[in-house]
Amino acid sequence: MINFKNKAKYGYNDLLEIMDILRGENGCPWDREQTHESIRKNFIEEVYEACEAIDLKNNTMLCEELGDVLLQVVYHADMARDEGSFDMEDVCDGICKKLILRHPHIFGDVVAETSEKVLENWDAIKMVEKGQKSYSDTVLSVAKSLPALMYAEKVQKKAKKAGFDWPDINGALDKIDEEKAELVKAMEGDGDVFEELGDLLFSVVNAARFLHVDPEEALERASAKFVRRFCAMEKAADRDLGDMSLEEMDKLWEKTKGE
Repeated sequence: MINFKNKAKYGYNDLLEIMDILRGENGCPWDREQTHESIRKNFIEEVYEACEAIDLKNNTMLCEELGDVLLQVVYHADMARDEGSFDMEDVCDGICKKLILRHPHIFGDVVAETSEKVLENWDAIKMVEKGQKSYSDTVLSVAKSLPALMYAEKVQKKAKKAGFDWPDINGALDKIDEEKAELVKAMEGDGDVFEELGDLLFSVVNAARFLHVDPEEALERASAKFVRRFCAMEKAADRDLGDMSLEEMDKLWEKTKGE
C-alpha cells in the first residue's frame, strides 16, 4: 500500500485510490458496508452544507464542503464500479459529452448571443436527448425528490413553456386569495384542509416565480429571521418564556423587531 501520510499535496487520483483502499478487501468495515441507499442522505446534507458556505461567503468552508460533495460522487461511482454498472471515468465522460452537446453555440455552428437563447437551445436539446415528445413529458421529468417548494417552482416553469400561465402577477396574487378562502372553508368543515393548504402553498410559489424570487431561499431567510428574533426576545425577557403570557411575549417580540 502506498504511504499517503507523508504526501505534501493530494490530487484527484489520490482521492480515487484512497476510496479504493477504504472499500477494498482489507479496508474500513464501515465504508465497506455502505450502499447507494445508506449514504443517500449524506449526499443531500453535504450539498446543503456547501450551499451554506456560499451563503456565508466563506471560501475556506466552501473548499472543504465541495470536497465532501466530491467524496460522495466518488463514493457512489466506486460502488457502481463494483456492481459492474459504471465508474468515475464514465461519470466524467457523460458530463463532458452533455456539456458539448448542449453548448452548440460554443462547440458547433449554432448562434446564441443571449442567455435566454442559450437556455432555449438547452431545453430543446434536452427534450430530444431525454426522448421527451410532449409538455407533459417535461413536467413528469422533474425529480420528485426535490424539496417541495423547488419542485413546485420547476413544474410551474415547465407548464409556462406551454403557455399555461397567468399573463401577469395579478392573476397569481388573486389565486392566493382564492386558495386562502378555500382553506378557511375547509377549516369550517367544507373541504380537505390538507389539500387546500397545499394549494395555497403552491399558489404562493407561483407569485414568487413572477417576482423572480426563489421560494426556497425566501423561506429559508424568513425562518432564519424568526430564529434571530426569537432568540433576541428570550434574551430580553426578565424571566423564563414559559412563565410569560402570549401578550407579554408579543410585546417583547415587537420591541425586538423594532430594534
